[in-house]
Amino acid sequence: MKRADFTPQNVTDSPNVNTIFSIWVFKDNIDIKHSFERVCALVENFNNSFRTRLPNTEASCVMGIGYEAWLKLDMPMPMPLELKTFNEIKGPKHTAVSTPGDLHFHLRSTTMGACFDMSMALSEVLIEIADCIDEVQAFRYWDGRSVIGFVDGTENPQGQDREHYAMVGEESDLYQGGSYLFVQKYLHNMKSWNSTSVEEQERVIGRYKMSDIEMPDDIKPSNSHTALTNIEDEDGNELKIIRDNLPFGNASKGEIGTYFISYANRFSTTEKMLENMFIGDPVGNYDRLLDFSTAVSGSLYFVPTLDMLGDYSAD
Repeated sequence: MKRADFTPQNVTDSPNVNTIFSIWVFKDNIDIKHSFERVCALVENFNNSFRTRLPNTEASCVMGIGYEAWLKLDMPMPMPLELKTFNEIKGPKHTAVSTPGDLHFHLRSTTMGACFDMSMALSEVLIEIADCIDEVQAFRYWDGRSVIGFVDGTENPQGQDREHYAMVGEESDLYQGGSYLFVQKYLHNMKSWNSTSVEEQERVIGRYKMSDIEMPDDIKPSNSHTALTNIEDEDGNELKIIRDNLPFGNASKGEIGTYFISYANRFSTTEKMLENMFIGDPVGNYDRLLDFSTAVSGSLYFVPTLDMLGDYSAD
């Protein structure tokens, strides 16, 4: 399949204003294939229908498929090279946990109504064959900031670079245009964070809070978030991912967090960032942000092209 022959899912869209993230796990001893074909048709329909009906809402639906689900659904083999069950990354103090996930849906729009309609339609089909183990309604916070007050996603590639870093390239004819999707849900200790001075918060992140300017290397701590997540390959080329993180929260229950979601042309890039954060670089020099933010989920998926989903649903 050549580059001009595929239609990718909307992995390079902006995070948008309103989002619903949901994770589903297939039930045991149930025929899932027919319902999954209907889900594939829905994903294609959503992305076409809203573009016609509500062109100004920028509504889109992205579906990712986990390792175990790929096997259960008899998806193409060999499977994507770096698709696997995510193994927890345990550091000296913090752990990137591994949690189940067969299907992940990323629904986004300028209006929550579009997200809710997509979620309802998907649930009507999936409820008979799968359990929704997590659903998060997230939102844009002020000028793209996380709830801890710093702009999120500043280092994201822009323009045509988004496609380059988000999608598998010509090295894989079968999976060109697909993407590795990794998600984590973080809960923040807002009481501890808010009792920390702004100057110290800036040292934790490695950026100045109001201006969003990165600290100079001779000032930025080696265990700051930006220092540990800016990585390079062996030849010194910068490695990037597409972050579509958004905050969520239930203020009355004190549950405030960030839904971390990354799209990448290879999972090993995201995995290296996680190792730096949780294990440290060098070992023990872990990301200080983890002292305020706890990962309570973690799962990996592959996002096939719409063409592959269409071919599968037609079988």
